[in-house]
Amino acid sequence: MKTLKEKQKDAFVAMKKEFHLENAMQAPRIMKAVISAGVGSFKDKKKIELVEDRIVRITGQKPVLKGAKKSIASFKSRTGDPMGFQVTLRGDRMWSFLEKLVHIALPRTKDFRGLPATSMDGMGGYSIGLREHTIFPETTDEELKDVFGLGVTVVTNMRDKAATKRFLELIGFPIKKA
Repeated sequence: MKTLKEKQKDAFVAMKKEFHLENAMQAPRIMKAVISAGVGSFKDKKKIELVEDRIVRITGQKPVLKGAKKSIASFKSRTGDPMGFQVTLRGDRMWSFLEKLVHIALPRTKDFRGLPATSMDGMGGYSIGLREHTIFPETTDEELKDVFGLGVTVVTNMRDKAATKRFLELIGFPIKKA
C-alpha cells in the first residue's frame, strides 16, 4: 500500500493534462499541516495543561500557546490571556500525522461520510474541523469529560480550489463527491 507521500508523486502525472502542468516544479505538494485547539473557555490551568499534553501526544511536537491580542470585556478576556494552542508540522512529522488522520482517526469519527468539498480556500488550503480529540489512538482516556476540538489546515502549493480538491482526492483524502 502506498503512503500519502508516494501518492503525491503520482498525482503530478494524473494532473498533468487536466490542469496543464508542464514543468516538474509545478508538481502539487503538501507544504505544511497546521493543528490548532482553542482553550479560551477553560479557566482552569490544569485543563489548559491537559490540552497541551494531548496535542503533544497527537502531533509529536510541543504546541505554541497563543494569547489574546485584544481585551474584550463581553468575552471576559484580557490581552495575553491564553486563547489556544497551535502546531505547524512539516516534513516527516507532517506525513506521519496526515497518515494517522486519514487512515486511523477519520474512520473512527462518529457518522463519518467523508470530508466536505467546500472547505477549500482559494489559496490552496484545506481546513478540517474535528469535534473530538479522542478519535486519535494516543488519547484514549478513561475520563471523557475534558473533550476538546481540533482544527486541521492542510496547506498545498496549488492556487486553485478545483486543483486542490483533485490533488487531495488523488493522494487519498476521503472527500465527499458533490
